[in-house]
Amino acid sequence: MPVLFCFGLGYTAQVLARRLHAAGWEVRGTTRDPAKAARLEAQGWRAFPFQRGQPLADPASALAGVTHLLVSIAPDEEGDPVLAAHGADLARLKTLAWAGYLGTTGVYGDRGGAWVDEEDAPAPDLGRAARRLEAERAWLASGLKAHVFRLAGIYGPGRNQIASLRNGTARRIVKPGQVFSRIHVEDIATVLEASMARPNPGRIYNVCDDEPAPPQDPVTFAAGLLGVEPPPEQDFATAELSPMARSFYADNRRVRNARIKEELGVQLAFPTYREGLRALLAAKKT
Repeated sequence: MPVLFCFGLGYTAQVLARRLHAAGWEVRGTTRDPAKAARLEAQGWRAFPFQRGQPLADPASALAGVTHLLVSIAPDEEGDPVLAAHGADLARLKTLAWAGYLGTTGVYGDRGGAWVDEEDAPAPDLGRAARRLEAERAWLASGLKAHVFRLAGIYGPGRNQIASLRNGTARRIVKPGQVFSRIHVEDIATVLEASMARPNPGRIYNVCDDEPAPPQDPVTFAAGLLGVEPPPEQDFATAELSPMARSFYADNRRVRNARIKEELGVQLAFPTYREGLRALLAAKKT
């Protein structure tokens, strides 16, 4: 039986885990939250506590027989916590056939709205993106069968503009010329499954949809789906934003996704935010 182990069994990893568990895989993973661990166990998965300073209590047992590894834990200022704690344990795994590291398209930095692909040299201009790039390189140099997936902005059930309109947090921040790339969480799982079927260790993949778009456009579209007025537009220059929220607008780029289609044969279920939002509303998963 194939065994998936997820360091960080969170929002994205759980979508993949549900698919593979339904196909007969064993699923294991980590969380920092005991209450969440209980919920994961209730789904028939094995959950283990893990975080920086709290390694797996019995790594030999937790990792025994693992065939596929997914890492979604962000690096900290000390580097990648998974490799620091368990790189040697993973290197001893004879059963490991595939490893995936979930990174970010933020490693490309600001391109003034220009297109980038995997052949463009990373140029992160934010500290968190620079740490991500260092973690990418550490995984690719680890000797494991690692693949890097640079994710665009993730949306899906509970994390989308329909939900933010309903809970009153939606905003239309306008910065002329600004665009963001996005990806539905189900399409991320599709890309990961495709890579597992066609492993190519050392390869890097951009994971995004077909249409980079201004951040206010999905909010306007979602409001139309709901039949409500969108929130008023706000000028980025004068809008009240937290330093973290404002930092997301520092980078402006369009990300190409040709490699996942040409090399992995992926067909996106949600090629733009329009298909994604329509499907979420129809399935009542907003």
